[in-house]
Amino acid sequence: MVRRVWSSAIGLATLSMALWASAQQTSAQTQDAGSHVLVNTCLITSNVKQLVEFYEFVLNIKARKSGEDYAEFPTTGGVLAIFSARAQERYMPHSAEAGNNRGVILEFRVSDVDQEYRRLQGFVKTWVKPPTTQPWGTRSAYFRDPDGNLVDFFAPAKAK
Repeated sequence: MVRRVWSSAIGLATLSMALWASAQQTSAQTQDAGSHVLVNTCLITSNVKQLVEFYEFVLNIKARKSGEDYAEFPTTGGVLAIFSARAQERYMPHSAEAGNNRGVILEFRVSDVDQEYRRLQGFVKTWVKPPTTQPWGTRSAYFRDPDGNLVDFFAPAKAK
């Protein structure tokens, strides 16, 4: 039992250091935007492998993995991280519930919303809204990832 706890503690310490290093690197690459800079968004999931495969295809980025419990996707605006619910429960009991997000939208700026919509047609299972020009001047397509998280691919609307 002591060996298992010690092993888990070492694993969590290693993960914490990796998260800190990633945040520092991303922060250093970000222009000074004041004293608060969002550098990382972490999705807690019961199926890391499935969510990583989904985002590797959708974002066309290979995930950087740290064991079976953590992966991240570096983008120019910050890091999208995927973390296992099982590991989260060990790290901070009762702090998060996997696959239960209904209040956040992950928004990714893309070069061509309609082209991305066509590319993802056979892959994304749940489309919320097809490409639409929004009143605020963007073109967006909304869909859900396998855990039900809402994702928006958007671009500035083209002038008519």
